[in-house]
Amino acid sequence: MADKKNAGGDKKTVRVTQVASPAGRLAYQRQTLKGLGLNKMHRSRELEDTAAVRGMINKVRHLVRID
Repeated sequence: MADKKNAGGDKKTVRVTQVASPAGRLAYQRQTLKGLGLNKMHRSRELEDTAAVRGMINKVRHLVRID
């Protein structure tokens, strides 16, 4: 049988909540919010804690809150 890595669900996650509107912001900031799965105020997402996700959060850190 094949071994499954992280079968116990050991993946680290980060919870992100949108706290500001993307209206009037640059297009790349609106697209980054969509990429994070945030499209409306006060919505939260539980995302895998990877370097790519951290970089996206850093681009819109003034629009989101990390819980």
